[in-house]
Amino acid sequence: MSARLQRVLGYLGAVVVLLLGWQLLASVVGSPALPAPVDALTEFVRTFVPDLLPHLLTSAWRALAALTLGTVLAVPLGLYLGRSPRADAIVAPLIFLSYPVPKVVFLPVLLVLLGLGDLSKIGLIALIVFFQILVTSRDAARAIPAASVLSVRSLGAGRMQVFRHVVLPAALPEIFTALRIGTGTAVAVLFLAESIAGSQGLGYYIVDAWGRIAYNAMFAGILAMALLGVALYEVLDSLESRVCRWTKVGS
Repeated sequence: MSARLQRVLGYLGAVVVLLLGWQLLASVVGSPALPAPVDALTEFVRTFVPDLLPHLLTSAWRALAALTLGTVLAVPLGLYLGRSPRADAIVAPLIFLSYPVPKVVFLPVLLVLLGLGDLSKIGLIALIVFFQILVTSRDAARAIPAASVLSVRSLGAGRMQVFRHVVLPAALPEIFTALRIGTGTAVAVLFLAESIAGSQGLGYYIVDAWGRIAYNAMFAGILAMALLGVALYEVLDSLESRVCRWTKVGS
């Protein structure tokens, strides 16, 4: 059995278990606030194209833009700090002081500065993902054995060649791991940002349905947001398998 088929079967098995657990919980609770899976799925299929799809595309764009922005800014800086003890000694205190601060508290500030549109949501998610990837890439670059760098330099490699052929390949798997973890954070923060301000996105859709006591529509939005999170995770996992092929050798 191929690895891809095993993955698909694993997903199907997990979906069946979740649906059965959902159905059992809905039967026990017996409240309209927790509809049965068949009702939520029916609403999802019925409203997907006319209602859910525009909000899903808006949320997907915001999440992808934020993940891209945070990664592009964090990876070069993190790798540089990891290979430069002097620069790291200067910047590390700033990271230690700012990293534990929950970045969600800056949402009102970003809403005032960047408005209620895409920029404030993208900026908040990018800020959170930036610190996660920055710390991970810095630690990954710092952990590279000195012998690996010296062996390449002994062959005449310059600084950029060492970065390209040693530092970046060694750090990429951990960077992708941080990105996959960051997708869950990104979707959660996206829901919060969209539910507080704006009129587009799955977060807005879910909270609006909740306010209208349209629980089937609310759970249809929750399913769409779950689908977005799974899709982002799978895209990153597929990208890692292509970019970091050497990690699959022998597995």
